[in-house]
Amino acid sequence: MAKGTPRNRVLVGDCVEEMGRMAPGSVDMVFADPPYNLQLTGDLRRPNDSLVDGVAEAWDKFGSFAAYDAFTREWLGAVRRVLKEDGTLWVIGTYHNIFRIGTQLQDLGFWTLNDVVWRKTNPMPNFRGRRFTNAHEILIWCSRSKQSRYRFNYEAMKALNEGVQMRSDWLLPICSGPERLRKEGRKLHPTQKPEALLYRTVLAATQPGDLILDPFFGTGTTGAVAKKLGRDFIGIERDPAYAEFARERIEKVEPIAEPELLYTPSKRDAPRIPFGSIVERGLITPGDPLFDAKRRFRAQVRADGDLAFMKERGSIHRIGALAQGSATCNGWTFWHYESAGRLTPIDELRQRLRVESR
Repeated sequence: MAKGTPRNRVLVGDCVEEMGRMAPGSVDMVFADPPYNLQLTGDLRRPNDSLVDGVAEAWDKFGSFAAYDAFTREWLGAVRRVLKEDGTLWVIGTYHNIFRIGTQLQDLGFWTLNDVVWRKTNPMPNFRGRRFTNAHEILIWCSRSKQSRYRFNYEAMKALNEGVQMRSDWLLPICSGPERLRKEGRKLHPTQKPEALLYRTVLAATQPGDLILDPFFGTGTTGAVAKKLGRDFIGIERDPAYAEFARERIEKVEPIAEPELLYTPSKRDAPRIPFGSIVERGLITPGDPLFDAKRRFRAQVRADGDLAFMKERGSIHRIGALAQGSATCNGWTFWHYESAGRLTPIDELRQRLRVESR
């Protein structure tokens, strides 16, 4: 029976059982890094015969594809129960498991939004030289259903990418150097993900205060990034040693001291400013001319906020479309006003009023 959903805790136990104790529809986002089911039959060695420190743990071993599929259906079903109607799920994997997981996702009713390719800048080479180097992993990002009104922080992703729309191929290094947790010189966890990867997924699909669940918590990368970005987390890990390291790691994370720095304003959430308000405020005067960026077209501002162009009148958007002979136009970026001999988009005046209205 569901007891409620804790926040900012690392739970030790089976993820399906622990999710069964949570309140339904209580989680905003899930990041899942399930076992790969690598199907290794022996040790992996380098050309010099040294042993590769790869994934050899018992938790990655399944007796058959059918057993792995049953395991996948069970934990995905539990995720679906605790995920909010408008929540999203990220699942990461390799060619060994991601396609089988994708089938289960669709069968259970999840709706795929993107598959993202994580291209590794420093992948492990193919030591035997009999295949291509496995230089990427795949993330599937999906909403709980086709009807979900999921969150996507488009402006934040664009800002993170120097003002260019973020693509679905991400070039990031694997976890290495000081970030890689070690014990007695050996990797603490064989599949520790880099914080940069989690940073991007968390920033893309949540807002401060949201609750993020990681059912395969490992050493706590999801929790560390969530705390850094002002989000809450729940981590489920069945290995007590991993769970303890995760707690210690997260405890050391310093959250951002100024909460306002966590927000990227969304244009959709910004207050609506009609062009007429700019005329009312005297920032543009009736009779003033507006131009496109190359001065090919000239319109005049009317007292009611419409534009006069040739023998037509209409909104900044309608007249912008008419001038270009196109079906639509964003009049805010198309039309410019002149000040000191320089053309500036009228959108600058809208942004000025939005700042004043905060």
